[in-house]
Amino acid sequence: MHAPGGLRNPAGRAAITAAVAGAAFAHHHGGLWWRHAHGGFGWVGPVFWPYAYDDFYDYAWWGGDYDPFWDYGYSDLYAGLFGPYDYGTLNAYAAYLPETTGSTRPARAARTRETSTTLADMCGSDSKTIAGFPVEQFRNAIQPNAEQAAALDDLANASQQAAEIIRNSCPKDVALTAPSRLAAMQQRVQAMRDAVNTVKPALDKFYGLLSDDQKAKITALAAEQRGAQHGDTSASGGSCAAAQSDAAAAAMPWPSEQIERDVKPTDAQRASLTALQDATAKAADILKSSCPPTEARTPPARLDAAGSRLDVMLQALGTVRPALETFYNSLSDEQKAAFDAIGPARNGPTTASADDEVTPRHSHHRHHHGVSMRGLVFRLMGL
Repeated sequence: MHAPGGLRNPAGRAAITAAVAGAAFAHHHGGLWWRHAHGGFGWVGPVFWPYAYDDFYDYAWWGGDYDPFWDYGYSDLYAGLFGPYDYGTLNAYAAYLPETTGSTRPARAARTRETSTTLADMCGSDSKTIAGFPVEQFRNAIQPNAEQAAALDDLANASQQAAEIIRNSCPKDVALTAPSRLAAMQQRVQAMRDAVNTVKPALDKFYGLLSDDQKAKITALAAEQRGAQHGDTSASGGSCAAAQSDAAAAAMPWPSEQIERDVKPTDAQRASLTALQDATAKAADILKSSCPPTEARTPPARLDAAGSRLDVMLQALGTVRPALETFYNSLSDEQKAAFDAIGPARNGPTTASADDEVTPRHSHHRHHHGVSMRGLVFRLMGL
C-alpha cells in the first residue's frame, strides 16, 4: 500500500480486494449478508462492483449458466442502504482515506500524491492482456479477411473506450452515507450502460460480417472458455438463478427494530420511512423480473441482455433513491449518524480469529480467494 502505484498491480489489487471484502467478516446466520450467491461481493470497501469491466465482458463474450454479472441485484442495493463497512473499518485501510488533521496515523507525505487515484486504481482496467475484448483469440479462431479484420480492430478499440468509461466511474471519494452509496451505485451502473452503447455498434458490424462457419467457431470458443473457467460448457439456462437469488435477498428482514431503537423517528419521519420501505420492495420486484434469457447464445444477444439488465438496475435505483433522500434529509444529524451505523451493527463484530476464512461457495477467476484473515494481513503488510 505504501509503494507508488501499488494498486495498479493486478495481483496486488486482487489481494487487497479480498482483504477489504472480508474486513467485516463475522460468524452469524450463515455468514455475510451482502455476499453473492456464487461467493462474490458487490461492495468492497467504498467501491461498488470492483470488477465491473471483467464481469460485463465475461458474460458478453463467453456467457454460461454461472456468471457473476447476474449476481448483482437487490442484495447490493440493500448493502447500499445499510453499508457493511463503518468508518473505522475503512480507516484501517490507509489507501482509502486521505490524511486528515488530527489523524492518529503517522503522516506519510510521500503517499499524499497517490490518495486521489487509489480508489480509481482499485477498480481500474489495465490492458487487453488483463481485461477486455479477446481480440487475438477471436482472430485466431476465425482467420478474418481484410474487411473482417478491420471491423475486429474497430471492436477492440470500442472495447477499450468502454473500459475507460467504466474506469472513470470509479468513486473519487469514500461514500459513508446511504444516499452517497446509492449515488455511487447509480453512477457505476450508468457507466456500464454507456459502455454497452459504445460497444454495440462495433460488435453488430463485426458479427454481421462473419460467415455461419466463423460464427460457429466463436460459439465453440465460448464453450471452451466457459469450460476452462467454470467447468461448465452449457449455454445460459432457464432456471433464472439471478431472480431466485434476488428473491432470497429480498427476504432479508428490514431492520425495523434497529431503526426504531437507534434512529427514533418521529411520526412525521415514519411516513417517509414507510415510503422508503415500499420503494425498496418495489425495487426488489423490478429486479426479480429480469433474468438471463435462454436464447442469448451469441455475443450480440448477450450484450443486449446485459444492457437490459443494467436498465432494470437503473430503474430499481431510481425508484429507491428519491425515497431514501426524502427520509434521510428529514433526519437530524444525530439520527443520520444512527441510521448510517445500522449496517455495521447488523454485521456484528468486524474482527475474526486467525483461522477464520472467507471462502466463497465457488471461485471466479480474479474475484475472490479463500484466504485466512491472518494471511490477508500479511499480504497487506507485504504490499
